[in-house]
Amino acid sequence: MHKLPISLLAALFVLPACAADSYTIDPTHTWPMFEVNHLGYSTQRGRFDKTSGKITLDIATKKGSVDITIDANSLDMGFDKWNEHMKGRDFFQVAEYPTIRFTSDNLLFDGDKVVGAEGELTLHGVTQPLTLRVDNFKCAPHPMTRKMHCGADISATIERTQYGMSRFVPMVGDEVKLYSPIEADKD
Repeated sequence: MHKLPISLLAALFVLPACAADSYTIDPTHTWPMFEVNHLGYSTQRGRFDKTSGKITLDIATKKGSVDITIDANSLDMGFDKWNEHMKGRDFFQVAEYPTIRFTSDNLLFDGDKVVGAEGELTLHGVTQPLTLRVDNFKCAPHPMTRKMHCGADISATIERTQYGMSRFVPMVGDEVKLYSPIEADKD
């Protein structure tokens, strides 16, 4: 019978049983969107076409992190003139604030499913606490690439005046609903 050296045996107990897996945001399947009331007549929607970021996930220990950056200049309202207005001084001021960022070191779990993320949203140069709701969370090998792939639908509601975006309130609503499909590939 072979005996393991004490130093090797001690090292085995020091190593973590499971390390967090790292995932890279899939920008072709992650499109942050928002909706806001317009003059009491309708709900208007916009989206951002460029998103990047990382997610770490350790389901065994119920821990993880999120770091997502949105290119504010990728705002798409559907019409060039409207895009220019929304990117300008009255709203997003993308020349001054080129990115929107959400970070979290506290994922919320229900069993093995992520159901939320408590973190901070930086928008328009202002950082505020924000909790994202996570629905339809799933991790499994992607059917085409065979790589481990995770996805979900995320949502939250903010008041834009808390981020210094008060132009045209209350005609254009203060309450803004945020939502996005999000997918990520394991590194």
